[in-house]
Amino acid sequence: MLKIELPDGKKLQIEQGLTGFDVAKLMSPGFAKKCLAYRLNGQLFDMRAPIFEDGNLAFIDETDGVALDMLRHDASHLMAQALQNLYPGIKFGFGPSIEEGFYYDVDSPVTISDADFEKIEREMKRLSQANLPLTRQEVSRAEALELFKDNEYKVELIKEILSPISIYRQGDFIDLCSGPHLPSTGYVKHFKLLSIAGAYWRGNSDNKQLTRLYGTAFFSKEALEQHLELLEQRKLRDHRRLGRELGLFMISEYGPGFPFWLDKGLTLKTILERFWYEVHRKEGYTFVETPIMLSKELWEISGHWYNYRQNMYISSIENKDFAIKPMNCPGGMLVYKNSLHSYKDLPLRVGELGLVHRHEASGALSGLFRVRNFTQDDAHIYCRPDQLISEVVRLLHLFDFFYDMFDLKYDIYLSTRPEKDYIGSPDIWDRSEAALSEACRSIGKEFTINPGDGAFYGPKLDFKLKDSMNRVWQCGTIQLDMNLPERFDLTYINENNEKVRPIMLHRAIYGSLERFIGILIEHFGGAFPLWLAPVQVILLPVQQEMHLDYTKKIAEQLANAGLRVQIDDSGEKLGYRLRLAQIQKVPVTLVIGDKEVAATSVMARRYGSEQQSSFGIDELIAGLRIEASARSLHPIKIK
Repeated sequence: MLKIELPDGKKLQIEQGLTGFDVAKLMSPGFAKKCLAYRLNGQLFDMRAPIFEDGNLAFIDETDGVALDMLRHDASHLMAQALQNLYPGIKFGFGPSIEEGFYYDVDSPVTISDADFEKIEREMKRLSQANLPLTRQEVSRAEALELFKDNEYKVELIKEILSPISIYRQGDFIDLCSGPHLPSTGYVKHFKLLSIAGAYWRGNSDNKQLTRLYGTAFFSKEALEQHLELLEQRKLRDHRRLGRELGLFMISEYGPGFPFWLDKGLTLKTILERFWYEVHRKEGYTFVETPIMLSKELWEISGHWYNYRQNMYISSIENKDFAIKPMNCPGGMLVYKNSLHSYKDLPLRVGELGLVHRHEASGALSGLFRVRNFTQDDAHIYCRPDQLISEVVRLLHLFDFFYDMFDLKYDIYLSTRPEKDYIGSPDIWDRSEAALSEACRSIGKEFTINPGDGAFYGPKLDFKLKDSMNRVWQCGTIQLDMNLPERFDLTYINENNEKVRPIMLHRAIYGSLERFIGILIEHFGGAFPLWLAPVQVILLPVQQEMHLDYTKKIAEQLANAGLRVQIDDSGEKLGYRLRLAQIQKVPVTLVIGDKEVAATSVMARRYGSEQQSSFGIDELIAGLRIEASARSLHPIKIK
């Protein structure tokens, strides 16, 4: 007999080999119907999986955090089965669940487009209604190769699997999968296919391009409909459309992936840069600017030439190879080597807003989110071993401050040593990873392990932001580097007058300023808070001949107070100009007519509101300056 303990502390004795369903039915048949999977000693299992050891047992229902991920994984299998029925000869690659849905990469004998989605969804619904059981089976490598002999993608994966190989069956569909899955296809009722794209097999452009079908799934019709409505809202906030409509940036066919900043966009970028400098000066940073192009020898020392060359732009000058920098780090280390350093000088915090260039495939380019040149808000911190934890903690507090300014929440991921192509010994990596973990834990910061995704020179903490549309973005990073100081022979003089290596932290908060601006455009829907808005106040004279002179006087007073102003004296009707000010999402609109000229006042309207209020110009300026200087995310009532 096995001894099992439930989450409420209740203890059971059960026969070895009973399944999760068997045990759940012992508690209640009604309870068993709600169970989707179970955890035994922290490991997740199908409900049909037999229990063979003592331990803590917990059942999973729809409210559990993993349930939705499992549902979407099931949905990817359901879609694959529908595709198999509709397109004989189709081959399958990867089909995982992802942040908000699922996808499957397929090699189809015929072209599949979004026009086929309705047909595919009908077949998925039929298979869902059939309520086909999902059953797991472990097979030998030889059996797996025989089962998938006509699918070169699965064969490639099978040959790499070291652990036991498992397959899942649902009706006549078989997939290579480790699971776990929900009990049957009947659980996948509320789903929607969303988009289609090309994707190289295993992300390698040297491989064949497959077709990737995206979809999403939820446990309820209401949740699905809410998500689809959210997706429509996201389309309206697309930064590429808003960037064009608001005059922020442009992309030219003469420079794919190289954004052009227009006047308003450059103003926004400059505001963010000034804010960055202001905060970092208070944090004790000094600042540098390193060359945009440096010789091959430098990139050989750093390791980029061997590990990142395919993403670098290379040129020859006087028969010598140079590369445009894809990262600021090597130049920053030359700056460190320019001077002698004592242990008393550390920690040394050096920041650089550096323009970097990276070759991205043309198919991957997307507005400001994926570009070929961008400004990276880099900083390198050189410290002693005894300062490491406190410096990482200090950075964590700094990240909190920055992201709170934009009302962006985040999760932290600790990315560990890659399986191959990394610099340094495993022992150094282990100590580095432990230090980052300890820093987070010391101030109660939760984090998730992201195995194998560290930079080639060290482990890192990645900050994934969540915006107002519930999307997740990779932005900030803290990368611990005990390797590059060795490669560049960086030293400081310790208290014993010996030369020793500093520990170096790479870190970025915005990540890419371009990408961060794209995120902010969509996060705020283009309606920036007053302190960020490229134009903070727009003035509308009712009639040019009667009100323009007074309007210009008011605009001058506002500008002298440090506010960014614009006059719309286009001659169009007032109603049209009011609507245009709303379309341009200017925070404050001032209407100047006979009454305002006579009373030396202004009539003010906030973006998104039809309510108008009359103010004296001095009280308006005072109120707006307070709001802007406080960097408030919301309007402050002017007294």
